[in-house]
Amino acid sequence: MNHEHGHGGDGYKKNSITLGGAVAMGTGVMIGAGIFALTGQIAELAGPLFPIAFIIGAIVTGFSSYSYIKMSNAWPSAGGIGMILQKCYGPGAVAAGAALLMALSMVIAESLVARTFATYLLRPFNIEGGPLVPILAVGVILFAFLVNIAGNRSIGLFSMVMAAIKIGGIALFGIAALWSSGFEFAAASRDAVDFGPMGFVASVALAILAFKGFTTITNSGAEITDPNRNVGRAIMISIALCVVVYLLVAFGVGSSLTIDGIIAAKDYSLAEAAEPALGQVGFLLTVLLAVVATASAVLASVFAVSRMLAMLTDMKMIPHSHFGMSGPIQRHTLVYTVVIASFLAVFFDLSRIASLGAFFYLIMDMVVHWGVWRFRRAEIGASGVVILAALGFDAIVLVAFTAMKLQSDPAIVAYAAVTIAGVFLFERAYLSRWLAPQDEPAHS
Repeated sequence: MNHEHGHGGDGYKKNSITLGGAVAMGTGVMIGAGIFALTGQIAELAGPLFPIAFIIGAIVTGFSSYSYIKMSNAWPSAGGIGMILQKCYGPGAVAAGAALLMALSMVIAESLVARTFATYLLRPFNIEGGPLVPILAVGVILFAFLVNIAGNRSIGLFSMVMAAIKIGGIALFGIAALWSSGFEFAAASRDAVDFGPMGFVASVALAILAFKGFTTITNSGAEITDPNRNVGRAIMISIALCVVVYLLVAFGVGSSLTIDGIIAAKDYSLAEAAEPALGQVGFLLTVLLAVVATASAVLASVFAVSRMLAMLTDMKMIPHSHFGMSGPIQRHTLVYTVVIASFLAVFFDLSRIASLGAFFYLIMDMVVHWGVWRFRRAEIGASGVVILAALGFDAIVLVAFTAMKLQSDPAIVAYAAVTIAGVFLFERAYLSRWLAPQDEPAHS
């Protein structure tokens, strides 16, 4: 496969990412979205049980990651998910459509985090909503674009420093909030409203989004040192780290806010919870932490998604138009990424963006598991039971989430269905066949 080795870090360098760097990248993407954007959304669906939703989300993600780890161990590649899908379904519309959904769900995550950046940045000024939210969101996406053009090394170093600041700062926040409340969990003391089992299962869909950052590690497969061992390790370490951080935050927020309070402040629940626990200084520090964390998560995610789109272009899975731009393909895909993310950040609010992301990601994930189970299971020595369990969990969560959204916001279900169908039909028209079984050895 012919890669364009452009200047400024557009090439794929073997062994350029250490195990620590890969973990920093995974947690960097996860922690930005998971904590700041989704804690309130999850509490809204799961009620007092919301910390448990994070645990179950992690378990489901653990099962999910099995297919990716097994495939990456067999064929570590910078194509990541595109490669996995192509190995299963051949270079047809099923593989390309699911890969494009993955890329779109990453772009959605980016706009989700960008909007969250804006809502936190405006908290100290008591500004909620209004035109400043989309303006700032687009601003941070453009900032990420400029840093990305600066090249690969600056991103690796930057994301490691940021990951350390984020994990440390957020863990401190959780411990301090719990400490100041005397380890009481306020959220549990509320009268339970009708958060039924359905709402809880649906909340897991959003909790899974909080962990889906592990896929960025898969996408950097070929660049990680000793990839056959380290891709899997980096994924497991990232998920474990995030579980610890999320639980500290969930209990920290739950110890100083009631469920009603968390839902009322769902777009900035962390800052809201910091005030009773840690006073004004704590509040401002949390806002600062959120701004740093979300900005760095946008950065990591812009990088990851432009890489993925460049790979899909290289693999001839998506059409490519230069629109008169010069330079390597990844520079162009960066521009597309930024444009789409900015559009979403302007026109959709946080819970809608999160819902879209959940739909896209779950469908893509199910296509991956089915492909691995159906076509590659024996070859990579994977357990069929584990893969089918991952598929089953995804299906249950997807059904519950769809049912909840049909009640509360049917329009978003329609948007998601139309877009998903559109992606697959578009790819079918572009590639002219659904499957291209690979009986002969694949040359990638």
